Amino acid sequence: MSLHDFSGALYTTPISTWIRETAGVIPTTQSIHILAIAVVVGSALVTDLRLAGVLAIDETPQTVVRRYLPWMWAAIAVLLATGATLVVAEPNRVLANSLFWIKMVLVVLAFVLTLLFRYPYLHPQFQHEHPRWAGLAKPMAWVSLLVWIAVIFCGRWIAYAI
Repeated sequence: MSLHDFSGALYTTPISTWIRETAGVIPTTQSIHILAIAVVVGSALVTDLRLAGVLAIDETPQTVVRRYLPWMWAAIAVLLATGATLVVAEPNRVLANSLFWIKMVLVVLAFVLTLLFRYPYLHPQFQHEHPRWAGLAKPMAWVSLLVWIAVIFCGRWIAYAI
């Protein structure tokens, strides 16, 4: 089955029809999706800028990561649920859009960067001052931030791509 065939079949399902035809479902889902993006990117912004040594330097990186990482994970779960709902509602518009797939690759990259460069801070014996880690933390924080910004741009442009 091709992606086009799958999109067409998904579009005709009762759940897809219900989402599209029930007043307020799509705008509410989009609004929740945008709020979740704000939480994820806000959390990423604070932690990335701390890891880069720009913001909240009076606090340890561990403290900042421990404070904001749970918010990121919860918001990512909301993003997955609302994003899936939006895909089910309009699969032809979304699944055939190359910007959607670029966004998905960037989301996976951001997720991997989050796991690799934030999760270690949760371990009590983690040494963020270690020269090898310290040399990677700052550039990876900037890369992470740029990836999340690219996710926002791709997500916004999905609506306007042909």
